[in-house]
Amino acid sequence: MEDNLREEFKNELHKQSIEFNNKILALSEEVNNLQNGYSIMNKRYVASLETLHELTLKSAESAKRSAKAAELARDAAKHASEVAIEAGQRHISLAAQKSAISAASAAEAATESAAAAAAAAAAAALAVSHQAEESAHRAAQEAAKATEEAARAAAEAVKLSNIAADAANKSKT
Repeated sequence: MEDNLREEFKNELHKQSIEFNNKILALSEEVNNLQNGYSIMNKRYVASLETLHELTLKSAESAKRSAKAAELARDAAKHASEVAIEAGQRHISLAAQKSAISAASAAEAATESAAAAAAAAAAAALAVSHQAEESAHRAAQEAAKATEEAARAAAEAVKLSNIAADAANKSKT
């Protein structure tokens, strides 16, 4: 009887040991799966941050170039308005009208460049909101500054375009 109890106890202990080992193996496998998942997620996160960083830098560059384009368009509007004024004073109606049209086109180009700069600055700001990185913040600030410069140049181009249009109208009379 005593041997039977011992044998039963031994069998029960062996059975529980096997169950315990199976549970440990299952937990070990689950931990490995979690580690693998974390590793994959971490790689994707790093890749996303790199992409956001690039987006931010490209957006800032785009805003700067748009601001430069707006400044060039402003200069074109200035030159066209000067020609329109000169032509208007000399009563060369066709030249004044063409110059006024050129000034208006340059003003429109400056306005479009300012809008592009604003869009690029918004993209940079959005990237910064997803990325707490100093260089991204700096790039977004530069994009915002470029947008401000582009808007200023566009406003000046529109003003010059209006002056050119007035000069063209005066040359008709």
